[in-house]
Amino acid sequence: MPSIRLLPDTLISQIAAGEVVERPASVLKELLENSLDAGATEISVGLMQGGIKQVKVTDTGGGMDAGDLPLAFARHATSKIASLDELEQVRSLGFRGEALASIASVARVLLTTRTGQAPHAWSIGAEGGALGTAQPAAHPGGTSIEVSDVYFNTPARRKFLRTEATEFGHCEDVYKRIALSRPDVAFSLKHNGRVISHLQAGDAARRIAAVAGAEFSGAARALDEHSSGLRLSGFAGSPAFSRSSRDAQFAFVNGRFVRDKLLAHALRQAYQDMLHGDRHAAYVLFLELDPGGVDVNVHPAKTEVRFRDARAIHQFVFHAVSKALSGSATQADAPAIQPLPAAGGMEFRRMPWQSSLGVAQPAAAYQAMFAAPPGPAAMPGGGAARTAFESIRAAAPAETDSDAPLGFAVAQLHGIYILAQNRQGLVLVDMHAAHERILYEKLKGALEAQGMSMQTLLIPVTFNADRLEVAAVEEHAGVLQQLGFDIAPLSPTALAVRSVPAMLVSADIAGLAHALLRDVREFGGSRVLTEHQHELLSTMACHGAVRAHRPLTVTEMNALLRQMEVTERSGQCNHGRPTWYQMSMADLDKLFLRGR
Repeated sequence: MPSIRLLPDTLISQIAAGEVVERPASVLKELLENSLDAGATEISVGLMQGGIKQVKVTDTGGGMDAGDLPLAFARHATSKIASLDELEQVRSLGFRGEALASIASVARVLLTTRTGQAPHAWSIGAEGGALGTAQPAAHPGGTSIEVSDVYFNTPARRKFLRTEATEFGHCEDVYKRIALSRPDVAFSLKHNGRVISHLQAGDAARRIAAVAGAEFSGAARALDEHSSGLRLSGFAGSPAFSRSSRDAQFAFVNGRFVRDKLLAHALRQAYQDMLHGDRHAAYVLFLELDPGGVDVNVHPAKTEVRFRDARAIHQFVFHAVSKALSGSATQADAPAIQPLPAAGGMEFRRMPWQSSLGVAQPAAAYQAMFAAPPGPAAMPGGGAARTAFESIRAAAPAETDSDAPLGFAVAQLHGIYILAQNRQGLVLVDMHAAHERILYEKLKGALEAQGMSMQTLLIPVTFNADRLEVAAVEEHAGVLQQLGFDIAPLSPTALAVRSVPAMLVSADIAGLAHALLRDVREFGGSRVLTEHQHELLSTMACHGAVRAHRPLTVTEMNALLRQMEVTERSGQCNHGRPTWYQMSMADLDKLFLRGR
């Protein structure tokens, strides 16, 4: 008996569905692209239970005739291409002819459609790959497709679906991307019967403001560059509007949302002189070129592309965005390095014992920040736990110790650098980078010892959150608890932080929570504590470290120096940047031409 045999068509479709239908958001993407290809000017989306129960898309497109309905569910049947030449010049969003067949093999589907000339509509259903017969129906011009109970017949796949909130968050992301790609089309979104979004047809600037937010629009630079058959238009966010994640990066190629490494690299290079560390640019950019110059038939999901002249595309995008960023720079974005004044170019913060410098002392508000912890009723975190920086102060040795390798502080420069004197000469310290490394090592030790001390906040910190963040809190509460956080949902769009690690109690709690949830979502609850522990702890340490432009007292600066001396790898911060630099007396003598 032959060991090789043909698979049944239903099984073939279900295998294909694994690539096309990853989750309800994948279904929504395929249906929306079909609606746009059909020439729709208005598209309505209805979701039930995050799309798990139902995804419904209704459009005002051209519709289909009764004879087309059975073919619409056939594998590799499409009206969009008919030859290899057309495949190499694809202008439509869909072209593979497998989306509806794959969806119908793992869900219950009802399609109702009507062309403009037809006296009535037609409807056809499919369940688990089994196709019904076309029946007359009532429907205005256009098409409606209802996809219910995704993976109802493949329980092994269905159990991988997440909570309703998580799946809705992914569906909403798809909705936003498609809406950004076609500002000339009106869109609406409902979830469980409640209207979530209504976008009127208009120009790109108005649509981007509605989807990406007014804050992005106010900080974005418009660009529209042409060269050798290429066009790049849209908006590149100002470097001042950088983000802690890539959630505000939208790149489209001929109207198709893509995740392309070549484009991402070109954009990173365009921003590299203005963004550092773990900050990410925000942009909504549209690249247009001859369809023959890009291969979109790389993956069934169609979010990957391959450019035929990759080098030319990279250079064009890089130079276009670089020009936009440099040509409209605001004063706030001007280079931090300016020509040195003829005299008095350096400003020193006067320490209590430096009356001769004649410069104002640190502000009282910042002095209070590092003062002894107040009682439970007054302290934002409550309890008697001290901040990480206060514990550093308590551990600082007396300033009479002559064996301190990093010496003793003499001044603070622009609230960023500590100037210290040691036996060799001058030591320059980046206080934020140094404190970040100290906190990182302390957090790592506490996590490994399962001894992360928590500080309960007297007044919980509340903040607005997107649905994916709320879902992450619900799904990964145990992981967050291990990390020293107690975060609870207040509503579908709000969270409350009730406890944080004691050493981070003085951090920007809302910003820290946003960054933490971003990492948990990106890497997964279990993997974030193992494979991606470095990224996670770096995020926490960065948010907890003393910020730049905060004046410190001599005692605080010396405490930081002493902790650096006993902390492993304190010569570099968590991002690989140096934390301190030694200038010997010989270096200083050479700088000032002494002895010549």
